[in-house]
Amino acid sequence: MKIIVSGGTGHVGRFVVDDLLASGHEVIVMARTEPAAGRLPRGVGVAIGSLDPDVDQSHCFDGIDGFVHAALDHLPGRYRGGEGDDPNGFRHRNLDGTIALFETAKRAGVRRVVFLSSRAAYGTQAPGRGLDETVVAHPDTVYGQVKHAAERALDMLTDDRFVGVSLRVTGVYGSASPGLPHKWSGLIDDYLAGVHVSPRVATEVHGRDVAAAVRMMLETDAADLADRLFNVSDLVLDRRELLAIVQDATGCTHPLPEQADASALNVMAAHRLESLGWQPGGRALLEETVAALPEVCRALRR
Repeated sequence: MKIIVSGGTGHVGRFVVDDLLASGHEVIVMARTEPAAGRLPRGVGVAIGSLDPDVDQSHCFDGIDGFVHAALDHLPGRYRGGEGDDPNGFRHRNLDGTIALFETAKRAGVRRVVFLSSRAAYGTQAPGRGLDETVVAHPDTVYGQVKHAAERALDMLTDDRFVGVSLRVTGVYGSASPGLPHKWSGLIDDYLAGVHVSPRVATEVHGRDVAAAVRMMLETDAADLADRLFNVSDLVLDRRELLAIVQDATGCTHPLPEQADASALNVMAAHRLESLGWQPGGRALLEETVAALPEVCRALRR
């Protein structure tokens, strides 16, 4: 398949690009500007496009079979709260712009669209309630509202010739692009420096597992995709557990944070995705990833 990926140089998008390329697909990244040399893997094309709903982006979809939409225009390092002091502009770009891309892709004859949504679309739920795809969403942030509205718009566009699927993705971990911090850089640095770390527990999934889910949505026969919404989540991870892996790898003797109270956590179930054959990496992939993080490697060299 010839697949275009918006946000393909971002934290999640780059995992998607690498996976699709390794699986033999032709990959094009949609970017606002030409990426710096070496930013993209060899063989990946570039189409200049944006989330501006007032600009015709039809040239990006010439000859395209599949579209993965992972782009988000937000303040650096922030998703929830990424609108800053401009919620209307955030909605215009990320909702109106997203819907415009979906509509343009459909007019161009694209057959399959995969939208990277977020667990934020669920919004606030009863403490401890599990989250499967049948739970009624109550998005209570601008980010969550935009993601939820884009899901619904894609579903409305879906027909026999244009299949749109949304993936509600939890927190994504994994290595970062060279020279950039990963999501736990500051946390691990603090622990290794003896700085107090407060308790916290959250759900996580590796970027490679997200990419595998995306590819599955592109490659699965449309007849087997009666569902159009899938959770993507793997581990319930406490900071104490994460830093215990760092401690074991480095021999650091600083005390670990207290175990967090997970009783109110809303854990996402991925049974719907797993029923199609998706198998996340679990604890083994977590340990492999943490052992290779630059902070851990530097500590071992000291």
